[in-house]
Amino acid sequence: MSRLQLLVVLLCCLPLAACLRCYTCLFPAISPLDCLRFPQECPAGQRCLSSTATGIRGSLQVTMFEKSCAVPAQCGVSGQKYASGLYFNYTNICCDTDLCNGAVSVAALSWGRAALCLLPALALLLG
Repeated sequence: MSRLQLLVVLLCCLPLAACLRCYTCLFPAISPLDCLRFPQECPAGQRCLSSTATGIRGSLQVTMFEKSCAVPAQCGVSGQKYASGLYFNYTNICCDTDLCNGAVSVAALSWGRAALCLLPALALLLG
């Protein structure tokens, strides 16, 4: 197989330039699994956000979740917000691959598919 043909095979494995897709659910969601059913396309330049917020009143501890598209300025931010009668301490974490703000197993499956796609091309290069 020529190098040009190999390049075409490799390019076919890469996703087309498209908007980033992220899971979404808005604060206050009480289960991160509720968020996995709502993927959406983000505007250009945004990243996937995953935020966890914990509120405590006496012996009651409540954890809330948010997943969405975010501008880069929201990434890596921690702070406090008020909802449902409690102050919540939150931390925002961002990532920049499709549906990366879901469960770890979802991200691992995405990388696994890419690796399986590139494996034949790599074997041709090395062979």
